Amino acid sequence: MVTVDGMALGKDYVTQECSIARALEVVGERWTLLVVRDAIYGVRRYNDFLVHLGIPRAVLSARLRTLTEEGILEKRRYQEAPPRDEYVVTERGAALWPVLRALGRWGREHVDGSRLRSFRHADCGGDVEPSGKCAECGTLVPVADVVMVPGPELDSAPADPVSRALLRPKRLLEPLVTDPVHLAD
Repeated sequence: MVTVDGMALGKDYVTQECSIARALEVVGERWTLLVVRDAIYGVRRYNDFLVHLGIPRAVLSARLRTLTEEGILEKRRYQEAPPRDEYVVTERGAALWPVLRALGRWGREHVDGSRLRSFRHADCGGDVEPSGKCAECGTLVPVADVVMVPGPELDSAPADPVSRALLRPKRLLEPLVTDPVHLAD
């Protein structure tokens, strides 16, 4: 149990009459938004989340279970023998994209100043503005029409296969291919 000045911290916000508090009940635990971020980036498989995030197995299992129970991710079987599942972003999960985009912008502006990735409109190539609109054509860009482009400040030789796969531009929500044979294509 986490304590502050000897007092136990609760795990919920039942006394708060606030939409932010209710949202934090679902996505406010440490690691949760990073799991959602990776899922939006196209990570779908348990081992890929595990390796990319460096998250303890028990924590990842708990977060994935909560996110599927809350309808943010959907668990889908991709292999029968042995049984293996992947986690796919639902419409409810995709609705967290503006939150992640805003949090990333805040981090760049107020924490570290880095620009590790940029986001572009797949249709015209324009930058996606903080508002979610395309700077080129003015369209409000849905997450499925966003291309993530790696920036120059990213490590050009990361150790894990997910980070290596994310060194190539890719459309959000599309499955991330970490197989080295496919990365050469």
